[in-house]
Amino acid sequence: MARAYDLIVFDWDGTLMDSTAHIVNSIQNACRELALPVPDRKSASHVIGLKLDQALHMACPGLDAQQHQALTQAFIRHYRSNDDGVALFDGVREGLGALQQRGLFLAVATGNSRVGLNRLLGETGLGPLFDATRTVDECHSKPHPAMLLELTDQLGVQTARTLMVGDTTHDLQMAQNAGTHAAGVAYGAHHPDALAGFGARIIAGDFAEFMAWLLPLVD
Repeated sequence: MARAYDLIVFDWDGTLMDSTAHIVNSIQNACRELALPVPDRKSASHVIGLKLDQALHMACPGLDAQQHQALTQAFIRHYRSNDDGVALFDGVREGLGALQQRGLFLAVATGNSRVGLNRLLGETGLGPLFDATRTVDECHSKPHPAMLLELTDQLGVQTARTLMVGDTTHDLQMAQNAGTHAAGVAYGAHHPDALAGFGARIIAGDFAEFMAWLLPLVD
């Protein structure tokens, strides 16, 4: 049987890297620092995956331009000052290696900045595993389909033979908008109940479960 996919596109935060709690804490701590209303964990985690400007507007609505600029700067400071404990989810490095060995194209579509993603790719050593990446510095924010459409065009892969993997509704909606397949993971920013109904072929409880589902489709 011919394999189902030629390109697997991964979200970063909450899908490959266990950074959800760190991002939520950074948003909340930035608000506390500026004496702004602090969003609860659900509200702060819901915006993960979006472009930073858009995410902070949604998590902390009603701010004027000066307050929003100060919040953005405070978030970046908190995010960069205490991310030593952020790590890849178990099995990610080995799983990506197994997919690369099978000759699949691998890519990243993330709400991170280009500088931020490049730093993370270097620190984790995952950079050489990916054939292409897109960030919000080059494309519209999720759920706009631009990231996926640019990646499939660059790598010469049909959208019907592309799988988007993510932990948020933004990821799954982007896949729908681009006409690709989607797989959800239930261990990231959005509750698995929120991921239901977006056409995901699987909502995996951990990365090992995702790999066990995917490998028979690409062998």
